[in-house]
Amino acid sequence: MGLLSGPITLESFRISGSKPRQFGTEQIKILERFSIERVDSASLEDAAVGFLGGGHLFDYGFDLEKNVIGDALHAAIRIDTNQIPAAIRKAWLQIETAALAADNSSGRPTKAQRQEARDAVQARCEEEARSGRFKRMQHFPALWDARGGLLHFGGTSPTASDFCADLFFRAFDLDLERLTAGKRAQEWAAEAKRVKALEDLRPAQLHPEHSASEIAWCDNETGNLDFLGNEFLLWLWWYWDTKSETIPLSDGSEVTGMLARTLALECPWGDSGKETITAEAPASLPEAAQAIRSGKLPRKAGMILVRHGDQYELVLQAERFAVSGAKIRTEEKAEGDAQGILEDRLECLRGLHETLSLLFAAFCERRIGKQWSADQEGMSRWLKSGAAKKRNA
Repeated sequence: MGLLSGPITLESFRISGSKPRQFGTEQIKILERFSIERVDSASLEDAAVGFLGGGHLFDYGFDLEKNVIGDALHAAIRIDTNQIPAAIRKAWLQIETAALAADNSSGRPTKAQRQEARDAVQARCEEEARSGRFKRMQHFPALWDARGGLLHFGGTSPTASDFCADLFFRAFDLDLERLTAGKRAQEWAAEAKRVKALEDLRPAQLHPEHSASEIAWCDNETGNLDFLGNEFLLWLWWYWDTKSETIPLSDGSEVTGMLARTLALECPWGDSGKETITAEAPASLPEAAQAIRSGKLPRKAGMILVRHGDQYELVLQAERFAVSGAKIRTEEKAEGDAQGILEDRLECLRGLHETLSLLFAAFCERRIGKQWSADQEGMSRWLKSGAAKKRNA
């Protein structure tokens, strides 16, 4: 059942539009109406996108018991494409052109023959597309959480998530906005009444010798605050390394964490390459310290978080705030209590989302508040002195 079993990979979207508090037969009928089974996928140019029941690639059945879990709607999205590989199209074109030009005294095809060959290849491509020989099917779980006004999409491909957003708009008249680091910061600022302070924010200068403040992967877009995701991961690294493994949260709880498994870093000015480190504790390795001392920023980091006794192990992509490979634990229930297992899994998924949101909010509070000057100075000293040295070492 996708997001409701096994490791979790997802991007989260804020929903705007008509949002029911509880799901029922109306939503099930809409899923059926926009099922992939009812979509023509023979086109070469356009992908066919539709809903699945969520069980497997050919699950075309929808019902309340399977697709409605408390106040959440779970289904899957299948994306079918019929694209002939470029190498095959090229080979067909060469074969057609050679055959048409075989009787030419020059041995070279005329302009008309080249066009005839292209038309023949196009016709063959369309025939092959209709046959389904090159059909590629991908499916991704999707969970609409009415309580949080969220849609969790079980993939991190921007193209696939765009197809998802378009399908939900057509089917349910919903607008989806990806909860990137910048969007999350804007939501926090609106609630905290700190919008003006956030609008004035620029990338932090943590290396005195580096004066450039642009972030290459943010494309210098006005108002793009996704760089806060990179600063968030670096701040977590510094905080856990030098202050405490436990961070207090605004709801009165606290989260204990550490970086683990993987770390991907990149130069924000494009002056040097990318670096990916895989180890039990990648942040403690000398190559990790050297990377951030040279100015690289984390773009992806594995971490282990514990809050309210629940443990989450995941990899977080900084700018899009996409989660991959997340492992969450649920209480063991009797084998026959399938609905109870799914409801527990849903609550654990909500707990993961809430924990990440509160942790990022704690960073935003410091990043925009009076504490940031002290944090920035501490991070600069940490970077200069070698970083990644365990506190009390």
